[in-house]
Formats: sequence, structure tokens, C-alpha cells
Amino acid sequence: MAVEIPPRNADPRGGDQSPGTRRSGVLYAVRQLLRLWGLFARMDLLWLSRSTRDALMWLVSDLVARLAGIMTTLLLAERFHGIGHWSKAQIIFMLGYAMVVGGVLDTLFGYNVKMISRRIGRGQLDHMLVQPQPLWRLILTEGFMPYSQPIVLVVAGALLAWSSTQLAVVVTPLWLLLLAGNLLASAVIVLSVQLSWGSLAFWAPRSAEEITMSTDAMVGSLGTLPLDNVPRVLLGGLLTAMPVGFVAWVPARAITGVAPLFPGALVTLVAAPVFFAVAVLVFRKGLRHYGRVGSKRYSPFGHRR
Repeated sequence: MAVEIPPRNADPRGGDQSPGTRRSGVLYAVRQLLRLWGLFARMDLLWLSRSTRDALMWLVSDLVARLAGIMTTLLLAERFHGIGHWSKAQIIFMLGYAMVVGGVLDTLFGYNVKMISRRIGRGQLDHMLVQPQPLWRLILTEGFMPYSQPIVLVVAGALLAWSSTQLAVVVTPLWLLLLAGNLLASAVIVLSVQLSWGSLAFWAPRSAEEITMSTDAMVGSLGTLPLDNVPRVLLGGLLTAMPVGFVAWVPARAITGVAPLFPGALVTLVAAPVFFAVAVLVFRKGLRHYGRVGSKRYSPFGHRR
């Protein structure tokens, strides 16, 4: 029986995969992302504008909670004019760096990937799987909150800007590029950690339902501390299994001049793809397991209808 070999650019599903078609597919995907981000942004604005009092309470309480997480380190730096090899300006830079990473992640992923174990553990992943959108697109867009996090990001940006002027480093375009790249890489690492640990809910939905809540608290509490004098064995765990050192400590050491800029500023950039690849692997294995056994429980609690 003769077998017809499809053309090189043919889609095995029957569609044309010529370069022009692929480009139009990419443009369509980008338009869909922008459309969904706009949709969730309007939902966030509507939720926030229901009541002026509630909106102010939310914004102020969120800012207070963020500042409370860094206040201990900030007060120690103020009292002793620094911590170890870190000057006060370097400590403030590291705290502002960590706040930017946390604020960006909460803006983009606070209601999905960052707390993915809740969706999985409560059996709510089916809500996403039955929607007429690819799962990756929903993960990237659902829960986008551009109006609920502005104060945190403004304060974090102010801390970075002020401390940058006090540092004994030359602020050049290359330095700014490394800063932006490391901020992105730190956010990818934190998100990858949340996705990796959260995927355990595929195998133990009830036990691991809130595991990302605990990992998020650990990242928030330890990610703003200088880890220079931590024993090597413990430090290894804080850079691998629970890599809180990449939240701010590793990149800030190089960017602020505590350690040499090169290769220090490249460590986080190299580590981010590794953590991301591990997270995707764990999530895909969990998703395949979920496809075979499903979920025996469902809870509507916390689901944004």
C-alpha cells in the first residue's frame, strides 16, 4: 500500500505551515493575548472601582503588608548603617528589587501560576481545560491585575531609583540592561518554583492544595535577606530546592557592587532557563497524570467566576 509523504511545510493536521501562515499564526496568538489581557484588566478595574473605600483599603493594606515583609531588614540596615558587606544603599536596592519582582508576579500571575496548586488541588483545572483557549494562553492571561498593584510597584521603583543614585557604581546603559534582564530572570525563577511545587497537587490534591501559599510565604520572607554568611550546605538548598537567593540576593550582589559585576550579573540569567525547564517538565508530567486519573474532588471556593 503506497504511503503519501506530505510536503515539507504541510501541517500533519491538514493545515498549511508555510512561513507566511506561521507568521499569521504568531500575529493571531499575540492579538489574542492582548485581547485577553485587556479583558482581565477591565475586570480588575471594575472590581476595584466598585467602592472607593474598599479600593483604598485594598491598596493601602497590600502596601503595608509588602512593607512589613521588608521592614526588619530595612531597620537593621538603618540601625547599623548596613549589614555585613552591604551598605545601607545596597540593602535598600535589594529590598526594592525584591518588591519589584513580587509586584510584577502578582500583577501578571497572582491568580493563576503563582497559586496553581489551589486550582489543581480543588479540581478547578477543568474550568480552564474546557475553555476554547489553549491552556498556556489562559495561564499567561487569567488573573491579570494592572490596577491592583500600582502603589507597590511605584514604591518599589522609588526605592530602586533612590538607592541607585547612592551606589558606588557607574549607571550605564549596560548596567540598566543587566538590571532589567536580572529582574525578568528573577521573576521567571520565582514563578518556576511556584509552578514546580504547585504541580505536586496533581498527585496529592488535598495535601498539596495550599503548598504554593507556603512556598510564596517562604520566598517573601527569605528573599529579602542577604545570605552571605549562611552555611554552604544550607545555602545550596536556598539556591536549588527553594531558590530564594535568586529573588534578590544573587543579582543584587553583582549589580550593586558587593561582588564583581561579571560573571555575577549573568548567574541569574543562566539559572532562569534551567528552573523554567524543570518547572515545565514537572507540570507536563503532572498534567499527563491528571489526564489519566482526573480529580476526585471539587471546591468552588476561591474560583473567580
